[in-house]
Amino acid sequence: MPPRAHILVVNGRKVHQPVFVIGAPHSGADLLARALKRTAGFHFTVGQPSVLSVVYAFARTPSIQLGRGAAAATVLRDAFAQAWQVSPHACLTCRAECRLARTGPESGSCVDERNISRYGDASPALMYCAESLVDAFPDARIVQVVRDGRAVVAAMLADPEELAWFRRGVANVDTEFPNPFFGVETEDDLAAWPKLSAAGRCAMRWRGSVHKMARLRGSLGAEQLTTFRYEQVVSEPHRVATALGEFAGAQVGRIDVPPGQPGRGSWQRVLSPEQLADIERVAGQQLRRVGYGD
Repeated sequence: MPPRAHILVVNGRKVHQPVFVIGAPHSGADLLARALKRTAGFHFTVGQPSVLSVVYAFARTPSIQLGRGAAAATVLRDAFAQAWQVSPHACLTCRAECRLARTGPESGSCVDERNISRYGDASPALMYCAESLVDAFPDARIVQVVRDGRAVVAAMLADPEELAWFRRGVANVDTEFPNPFFGVETEDDLAAWPKLSAAGRCAMRWRGSVHKMARLRGSLGAEQLTTFRYEQVVSEPHRVATALGEFAGAQVGRIDVPPGQPGRGSWQRVLSPEQLADIERVAGQQLRRVGYGD
């Protein structure tokens, strides 16, 4: 018997075809999230506390979802029901990237409750509970963003927040295996982890995200999942905005690419030969498989 459909009503409106943007850290998902947040009718969030607490718990401890699909879906629905509520103080709990994407005044809510017709989210680590998202919202639309792994590694190495995950006592690869959040998927990965440099560990995280996105492409149809390349987003923002709008069923006006946004090959000026060698050892095959072999 098929699972019973759940109807979520937030701000007096049924949640219909919510859009979720996922990708590895520094993949460019934030560019699409800003565009959707500024799209008429959308209430789009990034990093609301109620969502982050659940998403990171699922991402860092994937075993808690195994065999508990219905329960995980219920927890996610409840988290988003809270995150999408519009109140005078809701925006005060948002992450900086969510507040920066807003178009309204700095005080008060970022969206007029009366104009909401669609919902969405692009919280960090959302990709690690993508299957549960679809269980929670069977009509969800998933947007994936993939970027050259070398550029992702270069950006992660410059981001203290991302590097903090690798600290002793934080990285839980020994107690949680396999661990998609860190890209540790096999016994060989687990054995190699303690010896990896920071660049190697970042590369393993990127490689794991590519594997995750490939599995999602194999399980979801084109009407429910689409993939964009970061390099395409920054070089052809208008074309991507059109394609994103067609997929999401919305009129996406534009994708703003900030001046100085790193382009293709920018990693070459940042990564050392030793770091590039570490990336090649860990993720070289995946780089070439997804078209970043130059």
